[in-house]
Amino acid sequence: MKGLTAFAGCCLFALSTTAALAAEDASCQQARIGVVGWTDVVATTSVAATLLDGLGYKTSQITASQQIIFAGIDKKQIDFFLGYWKPAMDNNIKPFLDKGQVKVFERPSLPDAIATLAVPAYAAEQGLRTFADIAKFKDQLGGKIYGIEPGTGANANIKKMIEANQFGLGDFQLIESSEAAMLAAVGRAAKRKEPIVFVGWKPHPMNIQMKLAYLTGSQDVFGPNEGAASVSTVTAPDFAARCPNVNRLLTNLTFTAEQESALMAPIMDRQDARDVARKWLKDNPAEMRRLLEGVTTFDGRNGVDSALASLK
Repeated sequence: MKGLTAFAGCCLFALSTTAALAAEDASCQQARIGVVGWTDVVATTSVAATLLDGLGYKTSQITASQQIIFAGIDKKQIDFFLGYWKPAMDNNIKPFLDKGQVKVFERPSLPDAIATLAVPAYAAEQGLRTFADIAKFKDQLGGKIYGIEPGTGANANIKKMIEANQFGLGDFQLIESSEAAMLAAVGRAAKRKEPIVFVGWKPHPMNIQMKLAYLTGSQDVFGPNEGAASVSTVTAPDFAARCPNVNRLLTNLTFTAEQESALMAPIMDRQDARDVARKWLKDNPAEMRRLLEGVTTFDGRNGVDSALASLK
């Protein structure tokens, strides 16, 4: 009888532990994800959303600028953001960090990124290899440096260089546009074998689809180590306490640059991002299990089983 009582007690403990894992605020089931229009962020967000949907959560994606996303997290209008590029976004996130309004995960979701100015490999072979070389090619470049969407840290860094006449760039013009428009301009220049300077980064299919070179001698304009970067997840400071199960998934959600580039390529070929995420998860079951380690469904059931069933 005593053994039966002990067994029952163990079962009750196990059930209470499972319940504790799933004991999230009801609001956690509505997972609102901030997204910037960068394909790497779109790709990782699609993986996260696909997994969460399979776990019984209801996801929505809010596309906005970095500043609006950080403000949205502070105001509890957005739950998390998977695209904090450090150091490119440091200036934009700093006011929110200083006031304790957002939290950055300690472990980056992508540790081996890079973001700085780049040129096609043929331009580097012509002598355009460093930041100091840009001004020497002013005529061939049309006095232009191609950036991405307005409000980004990368564009802000370029503007500072131009305003300070750093590297002799005072007469240059920053062309702000979307990622797609910038790459289209690079493609046009490449067809004519004309030099062009643009914001380049890894992970991105551009590193596979074209031969390019990252400029050196940046004097830390894009951060130390010639643009070495990392990507991290951002939540509200109390998110882990409110939504521990989702937070566990976000903690597990790490990738390599090669994995993200592979996810990004079909998306940039106009395939639906959610379809790409579903296929990647089906083709990489070991990775899916790693991402779901210690994660349950919203109501406390086995997370892996539920996610696998949702992919069929």
